[in-house]
Amino acid sequence: MINAPLSELRRALDARQISAVELATLFLDRIDAANPALNAFITVDREGALAAAHAADERIAAGRAGPLTGIPLAHKDVFCTEGVLTTCGSKMLGNFVSPYDAHVVTLLKNAGAVGLGKTNMDEFAMGSSNENSHFGPARNPWDTARIPGGSSGGSAVAVAARLAPIATGTDTGGSVRQPAAMTGVTGIKPTYGVCSRYGMVAYASSLDQAGAFGASAADCAALLTAMAGFDERDSTSLERPAEDYARDLDKPLTGLRIGLPKEFFGPGMADDVRAAVDAALAEYRKLGATTVEVSLPNAKLAIPAYYVIAPAEASSNLSRFDGVRYGHRAAEYGDLADMYQKSRAQGFGAEVKRRILVGTYVLSHGYYDAYYLKAQKLRRLIAQDFQAAFQHCDVIAGPTSPTTAWAIGEKSEDPVQMYLSDIYTIAVNLAGLPGLSHPAGFGAGDLPVGLQLIGDYFAEGRLLNAAHRFQQATDWHTRRPAAFA
Repeated sequence: MINAPLSELRRALDARQISAVELATLFLDRIDAANPALNAFITVDREGALAAAHAADERIAAGRAGPLTGIPLAHKDVFCTEGVLTTCGSKMLGNFVSPYDAHVVTLLKNAGAVGLGKTNMDEFAMGSSNENSHFGPARNPWDTARIPGGSSGGSAVAVAARLAPIATGTDTGGSVRQPAAMTGVTGIKPTYGVCSRYGMVAYASSLDQAGAFGASAADCAALLTAMAGFDERDSTSLERPAEDYARDLDKPLTGLRIGLPKEFFGPGMADDVRAAVDAALAEYRKLGATTVEVSLPNAKLAIPAYYVIAPAEASSNLSRFDGVRYGHRAAEYGDLADMYQKSRAQGFGAEVKRRILVGTYVLSHGYYDAYYLKAQKLRRLIAQDFQAAFQHCDVIAGPTSPTTAWAIGEKSEDPVQMYLSDIYTIAVNLAGLPGLSHPAGFGAGDLPVGLQLIGDYFAEGRLLNAAHRFQQATDWHTRRPAAFA
């Protein structure tokens, strides 16, 4: 049961071969055994999970089960969950118990999914390695001395080590796709606005988007179908008809045009990553797809544009954490200004402080036009490049990350090197496009490599179809780390 896909778990639950309570207990016990080594979970909600599982069993018995009823899942600790700690991986919210649920959490509760707990993450979703968590880094199950990627590292680890069959994440610049690649699972970030941001603690509001982790594209399709939907409380939520993302999974790939941006295949990609990506593309050709070279000439500007826009939005969003209404408050202070200063100095970690300072600088008088406005213009050019490329192809493919997972501490003293690990993913967020990463093989040291697929707006179904057909022809997504098999 631990390694079973969602379809098998669904059949077993419906056939009463296992109850939702038994299934939840199976995963909760596995978390208790493995989490000390992996640090994937910040909070485990055994009591809440078993109560939800009991309610799911009642729904199944009454014949009212949906695709996710009784299925255990984990939530990234950036989603507000009523009555459960919501820390965002930060000391600032280390004691914050949310009084309400995020819209995504509500939808999944309504679907009957069983929340197991909250997963580790880079503080306020700022990072690419999960090393910025106040609670210590999550560890890659393929090699626990290595990072799992970030910022949704805990969710990726939970799925890779089968501490949960599916998990939610968020993606601001690659934070679902990059950890999915580094831990050997599938992760999808939908078009901006498909999933509500209500109750998802904000980092960069114009870039943040909820996403889904699963072992396979089919599992991600089931989770995303339940997560997506209009929410009037989020002004950027898109009012569209409900979509079944699994509807086209089995569609043949004959005639699919895959664009290969020349900018993604130049210097900077590790040889082992290149070999796995080339082999995966060859498999797509066997499945009937054709490949064509395309160009994204402004992709090289994605990182500098992102690291102006995202910190600017973060400096505004994080101003609410002042020690007054909730979160960390300094124990000793002289006056109100001193309380603000000490609470924020003590509550935020180094990377969060760095981005707040950068963001405040680029929004300051005299620098707004020189930095922020120019970055927004570059963002438009990047989006236009994608639209031009999609005139010649149906999806775009390339590596998710330029390297496999690196050792914990290896890049922590060099923020720029850390930022460059998202070089292939950030442009997708700037353009608001959907992106997916699926396992594509292994590199040196038997570390997973991911292939990224990028679609036009609302092409999530096409991405999931391509990944699913690839996974029917390969077994990379079924491989499990030996230490946690």
